[in-house]
Amino acid sequence: MSSIAAKTYEPVALKKVAFLGLGVMGFPMAGHLARAGHAVTVYNRSPAKAQAWVAEFGGAAKASPREAAVDADIVFCCVGNDDDLRSVTLGADGAFAGMQPGGVFVDHTTASADVARELYAAAKNLGLAFVDAPVSGGQAGAQNGLLTVMCGGDAPAFESVQPVGMAFSRAFTRMGESGAGQLTKMVNQICIAGLVQGLSEAIAFGQKAGLDMNQVLDVIGKGAAQSWQLDNRGKTMVAGQFDFGFAVDWMRKDLGLVLDEAKRNGARLPVTALVDQFYADVQAMGGNRLDTSSLIKRLK
Repeated sequence: MSSIAAKTYEPVALKKVAFLGLGVMGFPMAGHLARAGHAVTVYNRSPAKAQAWVAEFGGAAKASPREAAVDADIVFCCVGNDDDLRSVTLGADGAFAGMQPGGVFVDHTTASADVARELYAAAKNLGLAFVDAPVSGGQAGAQNGLLTVMCGGDAPAFESVQPVGMAFSRAFTRMGESGAGQLTKMVNQICIAGLVQGLSEAIAFGQKAGLDMNQVLDVIGKGAAQSWQLDNRGKTMVAGQFDFGFAVDWMRKDLGLVLDEAKRNGARLPVTALVDQFYADVQAMGGNRLDTSSLIKRLK
């Protein structure tokens, strides 16, 4: 059984691409690129995952980011954090060392706006382009090829990669200059934090009141309370199911980036800061790898 869903790909000029980082997001994203017809070379920190990808999708696996990036038109990347991103781009074994002038590096990691600007400048000095391009849609979005991608960087670089990136996306949009993609993802995470906490409180309240919460969610989902979180996580929260991909540990990492940026730009985020601490409570309960809707567990 394939790790990605069937998808109809728009015809585009085929490219030689690399993909660095084959986690729950990167593995299917790279798979969609291969299925769309692009020549894909992969790199992963643990080689077994790269070999498993090649066994399923073809292409090639290399032992370092630099080797994977040689002769690639576009290098895509999806790793864990700022330090991981620096480790696969910079230095003698980093992708920048293997790329040819004119190549574009597209980073799908949720990272800081600072590291995006830092690597944009480093790439530019080498005659390369760098696009920060964090994604929303979770593991299911990656598997179905329906991610929402928010990009920062120079318009010509963005325009050269956008048709290729649509292999795993339903929207691939430039939000502004370098760092704007990461800042847009921060806005996204602020919204999700507040929505999940509100939904958690609503369900816990309704259950205490003795209501049939599945019926309640059906009714209020047709009104002003409707949201993606209610539609997709409401009933699983009622059922106590929290195995839907995006883990609490990763949400706390993202909210840390948000709160750091808010300190710099002066934005006031009282609810976001509070929900971050509520996620810390879930971690303390052993819920590090549960998905973000597990916020309701601290209200039980």
